[in-house]
Amino acid sequence: MERKNTDIKVPLLSKIAYGMGDVGCNFSWMFVGNFLMIFYTDVFGIGMEAVAGLMLFSRFWDAVNDPVIGGLSDKTHTKWGRYRPWLLVAAPLTAVVLILTFWAHPAWTPTVKIIYMAVTYCILVLGYTCVNIPYGTLCGAMTQNIEERAKINTFRSVSAMIAIGIINIITVPLISALGQGNDRQGYLLVAIVYGCIFAACHIFCFAKTKEVVQIPEKEKISLKVQLTSVMKNKPYMIAVAGQFLFGITLYGRNADALYYFTYVEGNQALFSTYSLCIILPSIVGAACFPVLFRLTNNKGRSASIFALLTGVSMFCMYFFTAAKSPVPFYLFSCLAQFFFSGFNTAIYAIVPDCVEYGEWKTGLRNDGFQYAFISLGNKIGMAIGTSVLAVVLGSFGYMANQQQNTAVLAVMKHSFTTIPGVLWIVTAGVLYFYRLNRKAYHKIVQEIQERKENESHV
Repeated sequence: MERKNTDIKVPLLSKIAYGMGDVGCNFSWMFVGNFLMIFYTDVFGIGMEAVAGLMLFSRFWDAVNDPVIGGLSDKTHTKWGRYRPWLLVAAPLTAVVLILTFWAHPAWTPTVKIIYMAVTYCILVLGYTCVNIPYGTLCGAMTQNIEERAKINTFRSVSAMIAIGIINIITVPLISALGQGNDRQGYLLVAIVYGCIFAACHIFCFAKTKEVVQIPEKEKISLKVQLTSVMKNKPYMIAVAGQFLFGITLYGRNADALYYFTYVEGNQALFSTYSLCIILPSIVGAACFPVLFRLTNNKGRSASIFALLTGVSMFCMYFFTAAKSPVPFYLFSCLAQFFFSGFNTAIYAIVPDCVEYGEWKTGLRNDGFQYAFISLGNKIGMAIGTSVLAVVLGSFGYMANQQQNTAVLAVMKHSFTTIPGVLWIVTAGVLYFYRLNRKAYHKIVQEIQERKENESHV
């Protein structure tokens, strides 16, 4: 039987379409990450303790559904492939749940509020899992060419940075404009707009991408065997650790950002100004990953360098404020975002290569299952980052829509600067030990192909 060529160049339109998938992801998940916590506390009227508890509980839910969805996507068989159909079906349904999540009912009793929050958020997390895991896995199914994968992830990251910049710039004024002074209405209408964008982007991604890498047909493999195989995959375990730290740092800081500008800087509108300043460095930084990859020949080492410089830049931000020293504040903000965007491209470009390493090492290829644990590591990090922030703010006496005490303001400032700065430096240290370079990858792919050819002749 003739072996299908999978070491291919991906058409430009497919790369753009794949990038649009992450535009959709961010119009859902980054909106949730940046705005849901302050929506719960300052609009819905839910206490910090309840929000913190939800963030932790939802990760136990993720621990169950992430590997399940990853395994199911690996086993999906349709004329469109394994992963693309999930985008077509799950994205529109998740968009509806996103809208319901931002439908506030401040007059309800505290118990009913918490129940509604827990149900809608957990369903939203499940829906996002059904979209994001197949979407993330799709990159590895589009080609086995390591340079093409780097380019695909660059399109993804550049698109994501543009989307994040737009979201952060327009969301606060859009809530105000659509709500006309009513934040409840503003958040709901913004969620409707973003939900439609989320669904449309993934449908476009489904329509204009193609899967060429097939998972070998095997008998049913137990969860224990799959877990054992990923534990033997050292590059993959480093990637999971990197994603875990990435989740803590990114989402904890993002959840704090609007609190920081509202209460520490004293002007919520500065959040949009800050977002406008960092959008160009975001795009340029994401596009610089292939350059650093060519210099290092190692995606993990590239991610490590970007993480280190991100951490140093964020740490320096502590000594300045947007109100009193805007030039150095925005300068270090731009530098931090430039290096972060390069890291964001690199960390996701690592994952498909780890799948090949795992197949070479153990004989088992389970793209969706492995991406599920990458996603789970990131989400657990997100839970820790956001819930710890909520617990600490609550314990120091945070009161919604009021002047905060000195301790709360200090927590907000450190959570935006020094704490993520230190965590980025730790992340750099972890990813430094990633050893799967370009030469080793090419050798691994060649040996896998030779193994398949020998098996086909038996």
